[in-house]
Amino acid sequence: MPVLVITGTGTEVGKTVATAAVAAAALAAGRSVAVLKAAQTGVGPDERGDADEVARLAGAVTAAEVARYPEPLAPGTAARRAGRAPVRPQEVADAAGKLAAGHDLVLVEGAGGLLVRFDEAGGTLADVARLLRAPVLVVAPAGLGTLNNTELTARELRFRELDLLGVVIGSWPGRPDLAARCNVADLPQVAGAPLLGALPEGAGALDPADFRAGAPQWLAPRLNGRWDAAAFTVREAPAPFA
Repeated sequence: MPVLVITGTGTEVGKTVATAAVAAAALAAGRSVAVLKAAQTGVGPDERGDADEVARLAGAVTAAEVARYPEPLAPGTAARRAGRAPVRPQEVADAAGKLAAGHDLVLVEGAGGLLVRFDEAGGTLADVARLLRAPVLVVAPAGLGTLNNTELTARELRFRELDLLGVVIGSWPGRPDLAARCNVADLPQVAGAPLLGALPEGAGALDPADFRAGAPQWLAPRLNGRWDAAAFTVREAPAPFA
């Protein structure tokens, strides 16, 4: 798995922190890692972007971006409003391919959800995954509403004949409500793919050393971690309603 594409079911679901956790666990396993942000929006020329945040949390990764736009909008819209060239899926795939030549693992992080448009032609992160023939990891929220968006994302990946590696819960609350607890069992069912991790709420605010120590405990062995999905489900899922 030299390249892994990471998408969210939407915005603000913990995608960047999950990307950092995957990077940190891979580094702890002795792999060299690069993270590529396909299109960074909502930051100025000298501000830190998502790839920089991954490097801050995870450690010695190569951080790169393909394009950057100042307004916090979908990449295609942000490029048009800024009067700049949009990012194209082929550009992202080419950049990932170059990074893969010098790293064991390249993490390609999208912007928002799978079908957020990069350009006027409708190019998306799904097209990047197709060009790279790379598996896709979906980051989803824990609570009410996540099942619909997760299933829609999974269906689109299957429709495009892309490999859905699994689902990671981007932020698992310290006191999960009933919906979140039920979703532990329901998320892999609606996705048709395994649950591969759950990051604790507030993980991104941890000291980087603590984050790096914790990351392998939040992710399954498929992502270089030690997290046990079955044990987590037994512990967190509610008993059947009698």
